Order: sequence, then C-alpha cells, then structure tokens
Amino acid sequence: MDPELIHIRHTGGLGRITLNRPGALNALNIDMITHITARLQAWRHDPAITTVLLDSTSPRAFCAGGDIRAILHRLETDGPMAAAEPFCRTYRLASLLAGYPKPVVSFMDGIAMGGGIGLGGHARYRIVTERSCLAMPETGIALTPDAGGSYLLSRAPGLSGLRLALTGGYMNATAALDAGFADRQAHSGMLDTLADALIHQPAGRVVDSLPPCPALPSAPDIADIAAVYDAPDVPQIMRRLHTHPAEWAQADLMALNRASPFSLYVTFAAYHAARRLPDLDSVLEQEFHLIYHLLRRPDFAEGVRARLIDKDNAPRWTPDNPAAVSTREVTDCMQGRAPVSLDLPLCDTVT
Repeated sequence: MDPELIHIRHTGGLGRITLNRPGALNALNIDMITHITARLQAWRHDPAITTVLLDSTSPRAFCAGGDIRAILHRLETDGPMAAAEPFCRTYRLASLLAGYPKPVVSFMDGIAMGGGIGLGGHARYRIVTERSCLAMPETGIALTPDAGGSYLLSRAPGLSGLRLALTGGYMNATAALDAGFADRQAHSGMLDTLADALIHQPAGRVVDSLPPCPALPSAPDIADIAAVYDAPDVPQIMRRLHTHPAEWAQADLMALNRASPFSLYVTFAAYHAARRLPDLDSVLEQEFHLIYHLLRRPDFAEGVRARLIDKDNAPRWTPDNPAAVSTREVTDCMQGRAPVSLDLPLCDTVT
C-alpha cells in the first residue's frame, strides 16, 4: 500500500488515523482497509492510546465509500468471491469499531457514503459539520445499503430509514443527527481545535463541550414519510409517490426510477429483516450474503459502467422495471449464503 494514503500519528493519548486519498474522495481500497484494521488491533492493547480519531485531510470528503472501480476489476478478473473480499474486510472493520474498547471519534466532515459510513458511522462519537453529506446510495449501482448502513437505517425514526435506503437520499448534519447517523455537530473550523483537545482530555468531555449549531433544513415529517412508505411493496410506494403533491415525493420517485429495480426489492426486504435482527453483527452478516448475491448479477457491472465509467447515467437494468422483478429471486437472494461467513465478532487476530 502507498503509505501516503493513510497518515498514522500518536500524540499524547490520541491515536489518529487520517485518510489521504483526496483525488478519489478517500475511497477505501483493500490495502487501506487492512492497514486501518491492523492499526486498530495494535492500539487496542496499547496503554499509551486512550482515544482514537478517524478523520481526513480533505475538506471535501471523509470517505466516499469503497473503491468501486477496483471491486469491479476484481469481479471481472477473479470472480464474485474476490469482489466480495473488500466488503468482507469492511464489514469486519465496522464490527471492530462498534465494539472497540476505547473511545473512537470520527469527523465525518464532507462526503461520507457507503463504506465511509462503515468507517465513521459506528464510532462511539460521530461528529458532523455544516459541510457533511451522508448517504447510502447503493441502489444506484445495483447493490443494497451495506457496511452496517442498513443497521443504522433500520433503527432510524419511523420509516425515514426505509426512504433513505431506497432513494439513496443525502443527509445534511441535521438530518444525520435526526436519523441516528451522527451524535453531534461542530463547525468545520473547530475540527483542528477538537483534535488537539482529544490529545489531553477524555473524548466524552471534549464532545460534550461542543456548542450548539444552527439547525439545517431537515427531512420531511415522520408522519408524512410513513403515509407513503408504510406500504406492502415497492410498486405501492412508487404509486403513492406518483400521486403525492409534495416536491420531496416527486424527487423520491425520480430517485427510485433511476435505481436498479431488483436492488429496490432486495433493499425493501433487507430493511424490514434488519429491523428484526438483534444487533449490528447480525445485520452485517445479512448484508454480506446479499452483496455476494448482487455482485453475481449483471446489474452491478452495468451500474458502475453507467455511473462511474461512461457516466452516461443510463443503466440498462435487468429487469428494467419493478413490475418485472421476480419475487422468487428476491427470496432466493434473502435466503442465499456466500461461501464464507464474516465470523463476527472480530477476534484479535488480523486477517
């Protein structure tokens, strides 16, 4: 791995892991994930480290997710199990962070999406700023919210999480706080001061000292969302959105029309299943098996082509409309298993 992609520092009681791949919006490749995991494992038993900080050198992005182009290359070169390996490592890292015995603070300043939520969204203290833009946009490339994102979405108030899961909608700081993706908001200009304070003070005290920030525009009311999304299936949601007069509803419908129909069905089922699962590790296991199935379908490669490679934003989905989705295949996807398990919770051995 290029050592410049991640900066590691230890000052006072603070261990700091700083992403430094700004040209790729800090997208995580498999070497970066492995290196972060190894460092966290080493610090876990280091008495000199009392707090861990995860942040970025870029004001544009904390982490835009996994390196999707690299995953597609692994899929085309070595097959679905090789493509699933970065997901496996990301999910195990998310579990490690969620159960870490020392306080972990994440500065989710700028873009934090997909695997970026897996990195920053399961820390003990999650800080967002006026520049934050959080989302789980996986249905746009024919996947489903992952890296523990479906756990957070399934615990969001009402059915707001289902809406975000299906549409891939963006959250500003206020919306992220309301949805349970973040704990506190700070002004971006304060982050260096906060990092310095974490060197000498307990993380909880530093976070509790943050002054309140003005609220940003929030999401629609929970009851309004429920009136649309409390539905038996995706087609019914889309019919309700079609007749709904609100601007947000029409924007939601446009997002669903752009997404992979099969992924919408899987995401709907996965969200409701995640609500019944007891903990993050159980949801991560579900996500991994779903992702393995979705990587084997043609839609993933087509979604990456349309969104990231050719950028024509005109994917040719299979099938191309929700009415043609096979509910039996959705059931098979939900019940299927990848050849390996995540083996959570993560033990001390780095793999």
